[in-house]
Amino acid sequence: MATYSLANERLRALEDIEREIGAILQNAGSGCDELFRTVILELSKEKTNERLLDRQAAAFTASVQHVEAELSAQIRYLTQVATGQPHEGSSYSSRKDCQMALKRVDYARLKLSDVARTCEQMLES
Repeated sequence: MATYSLANERLRALEDIEREIGAILQNAGSGCDELFRTVILELSKEKTNERLLDRQAAAFTASVQHVEAELSAQIRYLTQVATGQPHEGSSYSSRKDCQMALKRVDYARLKLSDVARTCEQMLES
């Protein structure tokens, strides 16, 4: 059950990142018109308000950096999962080991039955 909740948590984090990207793109699109107007108005003034422009640029940059950091963390996690490295919440390696052990047991049974059949044939002849 813990694996499912961890997976759901990861999915929720990805959905949050997706929403943030959407908000950034929407703000960038609609904000461009507003920013353009603000820049034109500021540049038309004799004394421009550089702080306002810097704050808007800094807020946009911070949002993009946050999304980048979150996506990088998700990619690092997925890289660990895909390469089989140990990571929290995964049982893939254990399940794979168990499956391989069961296949070896089946193979050993098959070979033992072949040996038993051969022994019986030799005893009968």
